[in-house]
Amino acid sequence: MGVVRARSMTVEDIPQVLEIENLCFTVPWSPEAFEMEISKNKFAQYVVAEVDGRIAGYGGMWFIVDEAHVTNIAVHPQYRAKGYGELIVAAMVRRADDQGIYQMTLEVRASNHVAQNLYRKFGFEPCGVRPKYYADNNEDAVIMWRTKENCL
Repeated sequence: MGVVRARSMTVEDIPQVLEIENLCFTVPWSPEAFEMEISKNKFAQYVVAEVDGRIAGYGGMWFIVDEAHVTNIAVHPQYRAKGYGELIVAAMVRRADDQGIYQMTLEVRASNHVAQNLYRKFGFEPCGVRPKYYADNNEDAVIMWRTKENCL
């Protein structure tokens, strides 16, 4: 393993991000959606995990008033179980904390226990369910929150 870093996503990253998006999701975002988030959405913050100049994964969130809503996180299948998801979540949490935003929320598939365990490492706790949230298979989403009280 060479140089690994988390940094802000740029428009130039979109082709590699789309490759990951298409591998990870049955209903992937479009190139235009990512471009809009990066270029025009003043609430959006997106990061990538880069390994030797290659995008291993990415994550995004919106800062709305005093909370952050995680919109998406994905890691390329060939980079999974190597700590890159943790790098991405850590970078997102750090950005929120740097802005004085200690409340963060996200939805995660009820069956995605690997992701839920990752989020727990950063103080996220399950606090509800959105029934049939995912349109591709009507799977429930677990709502997880990270608050100042449960931050590590």
